[in-house]
Amino acid sequence: MKRSQLEHIIRAVGSIAQDDEVVILGSGAVLGQFPAFPENLIPSAEADVFPKNKPDLADLVDGSIGELSPFHRTYGYYAHGVGRETAGNLPKNWESRVISIRNENTGGITGWCVEVHDLAAGKYVSAREKDLELVSALISRGIIDRETLLKRIEELDPDVRERARNRAVSDFQKCASSPGSVL
Repeated sequence: MKRSQLEHIIRAVGSIAQDDEVVILGSGAVLGQFPAFPENLIPSAEADVFPKNKPDLADLVDGSIGELSPFHRTYGYYAHGVGRETAGNLPKNWESRVISIRNENTGGITGWCVEVHDLAAGKYVSAREKDLELVSALISRGIIDRETLLKRIEELDPDVRERARNRAVSDFQKCASSPGSVL
């Protein structure tokens, strides 16, 4: 996914939900902080979103511009309307660290993107292969700060902290031992 595509999704979601704020939870959130992040490293054509002030309209968003919709078929990317509870994998206070996208391309609608360290901590909780690959890419490019990530992991649900911490430590060790590592 490209930043311009995410901006289009923000604009469309805001229009559908009649909400001037949209929350971006998934991998596409990286584009909030890093607009030029390589498109091939964001492993899907979807953006996990919900209208911030009208989260109950996430299903409407999904039905309107979700997977296999005319929007998806036309543009090749889509919004996955998710519930606010999807943010349950994120560290405490993640909302205080979101990154905003608001410009002409968003039609004046603000997209609130999960900050990259919060996103990485949440991806460790989900632990799907594509999630772990994204975190590895963020680490290998020097985008993730080890200490900041470990602090965010401490803000996760206690039941998942140790597993997430072990993955983070392992990923940083792999990166440090890889030739050409930027860390």
